Amino acid sequence: MNRLNIITLGTKDIVKSHQFYKELGFDTSIRGPESNPAIIFFRNEGTRIALYPLKELAKDVNQDNPPATSNGFSGITLAYNAKSKEEVDKVIRKAESAGATIQKEPKKTDWGGYGGYFTDLDGYYWEVAFGEDWEFDESNMLIIE
Repeated sequence: MNRLNIITLGTKDIVKSHQFYKELGFDTSIRGPESNPAIIFFRNEGTRIALYPLKELAKDVNQDNPPATSNGFSGITLAYNAKSKEEVDKVIRKAESAGATIQKEPKKTDWGGYGGYFTDLDGYYWEVAFGEDWEFDESNMLIIE
């Protein structure tokens, strides 16, 4: 088991979250009516992302005793690996104009790269970062040796 296929984000308002991610440039596939979709999949390079109603996701984990859904930091971040400092700045500004909250403005990192953080409409943390020595494969996935 050395593969991750889908990351599902529980969302409080699936329609608003869908619009947010569309404004960031994600290509999506909706299951169900657009006004009240059951689930939304992203047709992105690499690992897939899905949006799903938060309460339904909690019930899917455990119907009889679903996990508590709170707004605290879950300890999980999502990452977008950019190919330049300019791309980091562009993505952060695009996220902000789509409704994201900037948590950390892009700056030089302690590991020698450049990056910042934003949270989406449901409070999920996204890191946008660039490293001088990073290489990408043919699927635009960061090569990690």
